[in-house]
Amino acid sequence: MARSNSAAAEDGAPAVKKPLTIAEEIDALTDPSFMTSLARGLAVIRAFSDQRRSLTIAQISHRTGIPRAAVRRCLHTLRQLGYVDSEANNFSLKPKILTLGYSYLSSTPLTVSAQPCLNAISRTLNESCSLAMFDETEVLYVSRSATARIMSVALNTGSRLPAYCTSLGRVLLAHLSDDALNAYFARVELKAFTDKTVVSEARIREILAKVKLSGYALVEEELEIGLRSIAVPVHGASGNVIAALNIGAQATRVSAKKMREEFLPALLRGAQELSILLP
Repeated sequence: MARSNSAAAEDGAPAVKKPLTIAEEIDALTDPSFMTSLARGLAVIRAFSDQRRSLTIAQISHRTGIPRAAVRRCLHTLRQLGYVDSEANNFSLKPKILTLGYSYLSSTPLTVSAQPCLNAISRTLNESCSLAMFDETEVLYVSRSATARIMSVALNTGSRLPAYCTSLGRVLLAHLSDDALNAYFARVELKAFTDKTVVSEARIREILAKVKLSGYALVEEELEIGLRSIAVPVHGASGNVIAALNIGAQATRVSAKKMREEFLPALLRGAQELSILLP
């Protein structure tokens, strides 16, 4: 039988932190101007992913923690507005949903102008190159130039990955303020994706300190076996880190030494070019 959190604490072992569901996070907000119904609708949209493009009401409720009745109302509204389609009890997003993200992508200088830079890096190194920003506890891909699929999951603009075990994420986490980093660790669930994934908060903090000092992050097979990646920060005019730029490659084909000696200089040049586009 699994021990309770209190029992674990009494034994001197750290209590297991159970992350809040999306519904619990929404319900915890006490701002009188906050629209719970809108927040639930957005949570329902985000429940869909590359892995599960078609979901039932029960599956969405399980993923978000939102009651089934509320999920049903959200889906009905989204379907009426043309953002969701349904077949029997399965729901899926319609192409119109892209308009919600296009407004951001088309109005942000970095995302509009980054693609030629990423394409140039990708052609030069013959590897996939990505640009991402930090969002909640994850990295959000805002631009990508792919030469080949190197992960089991397809990555595209809008894809999300955990921050703590990715090179993009570690670069972005390394430049958070102390308060923001503490808030991140209070929210995130650290879980192992491979036997090489670092899941100790103390160890990750040590790694982040080194990343900030060295100016880059190199991650080896922590997110997926066979994947090695390197990332650098992209600074705005104020000096703040706005985004991160990375190269991902197959570990059997590209060594860590090659990443540092050949890929890192190209990424640093690309980051400097992109920083000119930022406010």
